[in-house]
Amino acid sequence: MDIGDSVIDVTGLRRRYGPSGDKGFEAVRGVSFTVRRGELFALLGTNGAGKTSTVELLEGLARPTGGQVRVLGHDPYTERRAVRPRVGVMLQEGGFPSDLTVAETVRMWAGCTTGARPVAEALALVELSDRSGVRVKQLSGGERRRLDLALALLGRPEVLFLDEPTTGLDPEARHNTWDLVRRLRAEGTTVLLTTHYLEEAEALADRLAIMRDGEIVSAGAPGEVIGAYPARIRFVMPVGWFVGDLPPLAELGVTRHEETDGRIELQTHELQRTLTGLLLWARERGVELEGLDARTASLEEAFLAIAGGRGGTDAGSGARVGSGTGRGK
Repeated sequence: MDIGDSVIDVTGLRRRYGPSGDKGFEAVRGVSFTVRRGELFALLGTNGAGKTSTVELLEGLARPTGGQVRVLGHDPYTERRAVRPRVGVMLQEGGFPSDLTVAETVRMWAGCTTGARPVAEALALVELSDRSGVRVKQLSGGERRRLDLALALLGRPEVLFLDEPTTGLDPEARHNTWDLVRRLRAEGTTVLLTTHYLEEAEALADRLAIMRDGEIVSAGAPGEVIGAYPARIRFVMPVGWFVGDLPPLAELGVTRHEETDGRIELQTHELQRTLTGLLLWARERGVELEGLDARTASLEEAFLAIAGGRGGTDAGSGARVGSGTGRGK
């Protein structure tokens, strides 16, 4: 089957738990998005937003209540035999037999995997070679997460689902995992990521979607989502100077300002223009702006605003996320 550039295609997806009416709960409410071949797509949301329920449908673990899912051109639930050998899944928790060694666990899993990598290769990918003879119950939480990832990569998957892949990892191991994911993506693997580490999503994702109450309320490249929220400039005015002494704030591109105990915060969607005008004004008057700090909005700020219901882009039930262009960081 020719699926073109789209590897994951979700249309009007719904998932309901329990009966219709007030006694049931609709966790996913008309979600639509596509993921292109070789793209890393991050699905974000607070606990209860519906992202895990969505990913389980993509993995073929349950039948949708409504809508349609296609992975590699197939329904992952009804055509599981066609999809499963080409997909790798890293769940939030693996549930390994605790008395097996790391190598025995990988060897057992490889026996159930089509075209599995050699055990040594799989362990080397996640830097567990020196722990191959250790029993699973003796591994740290971070080491178990790396073992989870090794098993997800055993079959050289075309599509890789990563559910909170770096939970429990120390900073070095987390960044090593990021490097591995980048290599896999560069080799053409399509990755769908869920994570609570917003820095991780910002660093890895080509595109992302933020869910709230079972719907996608914001979507796009990380820079696009962040760009919908203002940059901030903070400084302290010297004694005897006040906000009213600044040039007209609207002419500087300032959309909002706050003053607390002499500390000024300016919000703007034109950071360079606003900052340039402010610094020129200060130089002309010989004013030193103490503690000057200028920065764009972060993904965390955008996420908190969106997930908290205070805004969003591409918002609305069933918002469709088209395939963007360009590569994320």
